[in-house]
Amino acid sequence: MFLPNSRYAKVATVTTRLATGEEVVALKLRKPMPVAGEPRSVLAGDRLDIVAQQTYAEPTWFWHIADANTALDSRELVAVPGDTVDVPKS
Repeated sequence: MFLPNSRYAKVATVTTRLATGEEVVALKLRKPMPVAGEPRSVLAGDRLDIVAQQTYAEPTWFWHIADANTALDSRELVAVPGDTVDVPKS
């Protein structure tokens, strides 16, 4: 269902029935675990995939940075230039 390097690759699923009677498969809630990282200032125009490419040479690892900051919406982490995000070591 997901690529092996996806943050959702090993998340368990549940099957449930909607009020309409339709059966759907959903992911169980995944709680990000805080991870220590190196602080980095947010620059204007930053995106986590760009930061991940610069840090890990792999833009799809942006979710490692989001997890280190316990963010569910990674865009919020780079919305304000001058803010600081933690970037975990590779």
